[in-house]
Amino acid sequence: MTRLAMIGLLLLALGVLALAIPTFTYFTTERTADTNFFKIDVSRPHTVVINPLVGAGLLIAGLLFMILGRRVRD
Repeated sequence: MTRLAMIGLLLLALGVLALAIPTFTYFTTERTADTNFFKIDVSRPHTVVINPLVGAGLLIAGLLFMILGRRVRD
């Protein structure tokens, strides 16, 4: 398997993943008040949205790399 074909396979996997999971959320914790005996922490969500066009672009690029990888090998 050539290097281009391996990159194409990776891009295909990332494209399927991007289409399957369009958003993910992670949380950060911030300290809002801090005294000697009293502490307040606030957990805030951050959502990352992945455009479906990115997933489709990764799939197309992966297919092109797979085709180019086969042509280079022949």
